[in-house]
Amino acid sequence: MTAYVIEADGGSRGNPGPAGYGAVVRSASDDQVLAEVAEPIGTATNNVAEYRGLIAGLTALLALAGDGAAVEVRMDSKLVIEQMAGRWKVKHEGLRPLAAEAAALARRLRVTWTWVPREHNRHADRLANQAMDSAATGAAPPRPAPPPEEAAQPTLFPSGELPESGVEEPRPRRGTGWRADDTRSATTLLLLRHGETPLSAERRFSGLGDPELTPQGVAQAEAAAARLARKPYEIDVIVTSPLRRARATAEAVAAKTGLPVQVDEGFREVDFGAWEGHTFTEIQRRWPRELAAWLADPDAAPPTGESFSTTARRVEDARERLIGEHPGKTILVVSHVTPIKTLLRLALLAPPAAMYRMHLDLACLSQIDYYSDGPCVVTSFNDTAHLR
Repeated sequence: MTAYVIEADGGSRGNPGPAGYGAVVRSASDDQVLAEVAEPIGTATNNVAEYRGLIAGLTALLALAGDGAAVEVRMDSKLVIEQMAGRWKVKHEGLRPLAAEAAALARRLRVTWTWVPREHNRHADRLANQAMDSAATGAAPPRPAPPPEEAAQPTLFPSGELPESGVEEPRPRRGTGWRADDTRSATTLLLLRHGETPLSAERRFSGLGDPELTPQGVAQAEAAAARLARKPYEIDVIVTSPLRRARATAEAVAAKTGLPVQVDEGFREVDFGAWEGHTFTEIQRRWPRELAAWLADPDAAPPTGESFSTTARRVEDARERLIGEHPGKTILVVSHVTPIKTLLRLALLAPPAAMYRMHLDLACLSQIDYYSDGPCVVTSFNDTAHLR
């Protein structure tokens, strides 16, 4: 359930011109204002100011609630919302650093992205216009006052500081939900695709159908297990999809390492619905329109199946839960093509269409390192050295 709402906006007088942003954090349950932020940023474009407003709103919420909070972000910038949701590419070179910074902050929260008409974003728009006025005149922006009956709640100002006894002191930085403030070490996800099954051998869609590993698949799982039991791999936790092909692969690693296996429904394969067990050619002949829609839109689902957008939200929730439970550890996740591609896509800040540009071999290994201050790094992809 969403606990908070962020409304953010930004603009410039001239595009580029004197620019500023505004953001407000509300309680979702009673709509009370918990924090306001407004700041002029000199000369900039509308899109830069809008991204700066989003970053300010996310930063304010993290200071108030810490990592893991559920929030709906509302903006009247279609560009920012669609880019943050991963549906549009960030094409402008000047926006990429800001988009990356916003995405890093968003990964520390559970965010729902919502576009709203400008008339539904008036509070943030008013703050942004005050900041633009200040940018144009060179005067300091008026500091937002705390809302009535909210004096105990901190109000964030443009500096990110709080007034105490007439002296402004920096707000203490909260530890993240992943680990303490040491950002030099990472929480590592080792992503292992399961071994071969009869359906994968015939290149058939295999979702919630539950085939077992073939003898070749068992051999692949054993090869992966032998590799992962040696240095430099020092696995702390093994997590698997509930489906048999993934569990059997995970159990092969568990037998070599002596670790227990945890099952997480979040890492199961996408539900292909009516397409289960069919080849791509068969689907193209029988469901041409549905297939075209599915290939074009991550919100489209196979008949009676699950969309990539729905799968992505499930996988993202599972990832955040896992990293929160095992900060600083090395976690082996045994899963399937779609969840692994989704984790890699999100780590790379790539749009949903990037899923179609990735190839994962059976029993391949990929790795993502997540750092406590937000960034993550893909350190390997589709590694099959253990199968050669």
